[in-house]
Amino acid sequence: MAFLDNSGDIILDAVLTDLGRKRLAQGNGSFRVSKFALSDDEIDYGLYDKSNASGSAWYDINILQTPVLEAFTNNMSSMKSRLLSITRNDLLYLPVIKVFNQGDSALNSTFSNYMVLVDETTVKALTTDNNVLDAGILNGFQPQNGNRVVKSDQGINSSEPSKDEVISQDLLETQYFVQIDNRLGSLASSRGGGQGVAPSQVSFNPTSIDDDNIATYVFTSGDNSGVVSRIAVGAASDIAGPRGTRVSLKIMSSLNTKQSTFLFNQLGTQGVTAITSGTKTLDAADYKFIDSTLRISGITTGYNLDVPIRFVKKTS
Repeated sequence: MAFLDNSGDIILDAVLTDLGRKRLAQGNGSFRVSKFALSDDEIDYGLYDKSNASGSAWYDINILQTPVLEAFTNNMSSMKSRLLSITRNDLLYLPVIKVFNQGDSALNSTFSNYMVLVDETTVKALTTDNNVLDAGILNGFQPQNGNRVVKSDQGINSSEPSKDEVISQDLLETQYFVQIDNRLGSLASSRGGGQGVAPSQVSFNPTSIDDDNIATYVFTSGDNSGVVSRIAVGAASDIAGPRGTRVSLKIMSSLNTKQSTFLFNQLGTQGVTAITSGTKTLDAADYKFIDSTLRISGITTGYNLDVPIRFVKKTS
């Protein structure tokens, strides 16, 4: 990974993603560019200088000469801030997606993330038979029995328009991409479940898994998953203004993380801080963890939220 020097002539640096190269190599006509997206991840619009003494032609010179990353093929590392076209000229605010950091979906206050306990031994080390876990600690072994979920809210995060106002339909997210490292875990329903329900009955099947083992799920408002729902007027939310939709999920640990320490030995880190839940404690020396992210992307606006996820396994 490197930066391109664009202080002179404009350079177009384009590469195919790993999937694009695979389809091109197949030579069967499956490689066809029908859509594309643009992003401005490296751009700091605060560099726009209307007071530049050289005149208006120089207001954006610092932006135009900002070094940009060279093109790279990893789809999870590129294009976090996608551009979109809006024909309206009366918009003062654009919607965002935020973690709903309250109630049963609150982040863990000690680690500022969600922790997924990957197997039965780890779950029992931090809970009793009633499966109640502290905020931000998810039962990844049997998510249907856990009392914690991951939620994100979408809407206008400004108090200028009242939270009681209805968000414009063209800014309302009704469909989401949700991505997770398939080696570590998968997505499960946040509703139903309970004792006696098999994990397979609450888990979802990904739409695709790429060459980097990133699984992509697609959820739509009104589908049978119950993942996407409208936020009711007056309901609690971390969005300050008009609210749109909420994504609610649980995370199920993968078979590999449940039954083996291989990934924790290869990718993990020894615990450095004890984990507490209720009256129970998992000492730092007794567990390993792998930090990852859950990416939630609105399909309408292209806004991305990376939620910090920590997979935890008791090792001694």
